[in-house]
Amino acid sequence: MNSIFSLLLVALAIANVAAFGVSTPVVSRVSAPTRTSKGNNMEMRARNCDLLGKTPNRQARVVTFSHKRIKKVQHVNLQWKRFYSEEMGKNIRLRLSTKGIKTVNKYGGIDAAAKKFDLDLTKHA
Repeated sequence: MNSIFSLLLVALAIANVAAFGVSTPVVSRVSAPTRTSKGNNMEMRARNCDLLGKTPNRQARVVTFSHKRIKKVQHVNLQWKRFYSEEMGKNIRLRLSTKGIKTVNKYGGIDAAAKKFDLDLTKHA
């Protein structure tokens, strides 16, 4: 009787180990080394205008034919634009809204517009 009980206990322990994988270690695959390129220092940026600080409108709604109201996001029309800074003596690449581009043209250059809106151009150089 004792031998049957011990045999049953051993069988139960083996089934437990097989079911839950306690005895086999989990082997993780080693991924291939990542390739580095010119753009390896990329960071996610918010969809904001660098000059004016315009942000997406998250309060917009679409009203369907059945008069359902669905929320949507109206994004800012952002463009990458390169301006020549006379103070720094080099090109500066900014992500501006179309209204921000018009504002730069109105003030006669990126230096005057940056001075008006307290923008540090050295961060974008």
